[in-house]
Amino acid sequence: MEVILKEDVPKLGNRGEVVKVAEGYGRNFLLPKKLAIEATVANKTVIEQMKAAAVRRSAKEKTEAEALAKQFDGLEVKFLRKSGEGDQLFGSVTAGDIAEALEKKSFHIDRRKIQLHEPLKTIGEFIVPIKLHKDVTTHLKVVVDKEAPAAE
Repeated sequence: MEVILKEDVPKLGNRGEVVKVAEGYGRNFLLPKKLAIEATVANKTVIEQMKAAAVRRSAKEKTEAEALAKQFDGLEVKFLRKSGEGDQLFGSVTAGDIAEALEKKSFHIDRRKIQLHEPLKTIGEFIVPIKLHKDVTTHLKVVVDKEAPAAE
């Protein structure tokens, strides 16, 4: 079955591409979720118009992402966590934690855009990439420090 993608679908293709997929995948997943439309002659002409609009939208999103990336220069996020022997944390610092900290600094970044391959489990300074757009990636300095022991 040939379909035209209306949105970017991971591991399948980008918006506007004509791709061949299994009948069931197209009929039961892509079409009901409006991620794709059937590849007919009429739909292919509509897609050409969608591609032109997508190029304009992508250019606008890229300029916005580049402006946001400039605001990340010199930005640092700090976490205080309890730790044990060898500076191992009790728990970890995840992409969700970093997204919350950025939210407090009035940056609205989706946690899925934070390219943290595995949670931070040790004390130290880390440089974490943040993918703001498919062509724009910035880096954020994340500092994880020991929490002062509670006085008993």
